Amino acid sequence: MGLDPGLRRLALGTLLAAYPGPIPPDWAVDLVAEGLAGHTLFGTNVHDPGQVAASTAALRAGRPDVLVAIDEEGGDVTRLAHATGSPYPGNAALGAIDDVALTRRVYEAIGAELAGLGITVDLAPTVDVNTADENPVIGTRSFGADPVRVAAHSAAAVAGLQAAGVAACAKHFPGHGATVADSHYELPTVDVPLDVLRERDLPPFAAVVAAGAQAVMTAHIRVPALTGDGPATFSRRVLVDLLRHEYGFTGAVITDALEMKGAAVAAGGVGPAAVRALAAGADLLCIGAQVDAELVERVVEEIVGALADGRLERARVEEAAGRVAALAAWTRATGAAPATPTTLGYAAARRAVRVEGELSALDRPLVVQLHTASTIAEGRVPWGLGPHLDGVQELRVVAAETDAAALRRLAGDRPIVLVGRHLHRLPGGPELVTALAAAHPVTVVEMGWPARWRPAGVRAFVTTYGASHANGRAAAEVLGLAG
Repeated sequence: MGLDPGLRRLALGTLLAAYPGPIPPDWAVDLVAEGLAGHTLFGTNVHDPGQVAASTAALRAGRPDVLVAIDEEGGDVTRLAHATGSPYPGNAALGAIDDVALTRRVYEAIGAELAGLGITVDLAPTVDVNTADENPVIGTRSFGADPVRVAAHSAAAVAGLQAAGVAACAKHFPGHGATVADSHYELPTVDVPLDVLRERDLPPFAAVVAAGAQAVMTAHIRVPALTGDGPATFSRRVLVDLLRHEYGFTGAVITDALEMKGAAVAAGGVGPAAVRALAAGADLLCIGAQVDAELVERVVEEIVGALADGRLERARVEEAAGRVAALAAWTRATGAAPATPTTLGYAAARRAVRVEGELSALDRPLVVQLHTASTIAEGRVPWGLGPHLDGVQELRVVAAETDAAALRRLAGDRPIVLVGRHLHRLPGGPELVTALAAAHPVTVVEMGWPARWRPAGVRAFVTTYGASHANGRAAAEVLGLAG
């Protein structure tokens, strides 16, 4: 006996799925026609602008108000420019510049590009206050460590995106910035009193609510003072009492990907996680990137089963589906802004660069880029100075496997420019920099989160606040190495 068609459509209306490859398969479009809320696009779905526009048109043929979402944060997290790196600096750079009007213009430009491709929801901005230098998953995705500054730029980012006709989804509520674990792999804990959250982590969320953000994304983090042993995604106290009642949010609550271990392991699978998230007050359930028709049907069956056995109330699921429909209606009713030339992003990235020390005598340097693993959120996006160098030798090495004396011999009488991300916590990174600088002229370019660490003996320390294509170009220009 099959599922009740009405209940199946109701459950589908709360799900944000995904599909493999550059062309939506038939099942992905068929599910949209049957009531699926929408799909998220990932790098594997993006080859070129024409192809993306054709894909979104195919999805709209399934249903005109389908939601098409993407993680396009600019900076280190980009899907549209995953093959080259983003032409925009990320939030850390924008926060360092601290020009709120510029932040709005950058996000409006990103939104205009998305709107032109038929994408209706940007799973951005990241509004977490990055207070932990060791944070492995937020870092340069944050506007900074000051709640007031982050709040101002978060509101500007939301305003910019939504002026372009793309719904903003501020993330990750109630704040992922103080974690030292990645919720893709485990359930991080932020063990602080609620008063600390209100002063440190929550002001940006209050600001985006006031700015009219259409959506807020949950965090798969444990905050014992609020959530007990489970993640915020499954906490009614977080999603309803705090976000809706205390902060007055009326838009759609979107979950972070339920396939992430911070949610799936805690619930016992994606289907049970979907039920728990709905029960807690979430409206639109992001399943994740590895999705097929079978997984969608399993999640639907779990939701319908929960309606039958009392784990979920029908009124709660109807409320969730209604908020998702309202989000879809907003995206259809809002006109798109004209596209902005991408030179905006390169000029902004140049303004973010900070130089400590002396950059003279950088003639014909040996550029050494230290390998750094990417997070799941970032994906394998090219970074560094390489694409921007003019006749300069570049070498890519693993810090922990590299001999400083051998590098000095290779450089000879040339200075060394050492390029890295999060050098302060890169295995072997600080030791290699120190050993090189002790006997050779060294300039360091830090393209990750700007920690307090500064290596002894270097000629200059250059901070870009991100590793996007625009950040790399800006660094090469400041060093006088750009072609």
